[in-house]
Amino acid sequence: MMHSMSKITSGIMLANLNLLFWLSLIPFATAWMGENHFADNTIALYCAVLLMAAMAYYILQTLVVKHHLHPEEFTKAHQLQNRKGQLSLVAYISALVAAYAYPLISGILVLGVAVIWLIPDKNIERVYQLREKNGG
Repeated sequence: MMHSMSKITSGIMLANLNLLFWLSLIPFATAWMGENHFADNTIALYCAVLLMAAMAYYILQTLVVKHHLHPEEFTKAHQLQNRKGQLSLVAYISALVAAYAYPLISGILVLGVAVIWLIPDKNIERVYQLREKNGG
């Protein structure tokens, strides 16, 4: 995603630092959740950290698309990837709300998001392959 930009701005750098910050909190939240045997409040914190990381990724992706080398070609590919991001945000919000009443459902939602992101997204790769084939 980052190698296809025409320039890196201070906003992109700050968005990247924001994402890295929230990702750095995941081991803490995971360890606390494990030590407390998946207590409701620990699951809620874990979901909140994942939600904030997802929002930070969405912000970073939006800024990267805005400063893309060939925005018209990559817009469709990024829109398809953006659907996964939006679905993740909805799932994390739902998991956070359900953490106190239905902790098992929260875990299933978080696991579902992980599975969604494990499935590779070939759309951006296809755009690069078409550009190479067309000499671009």
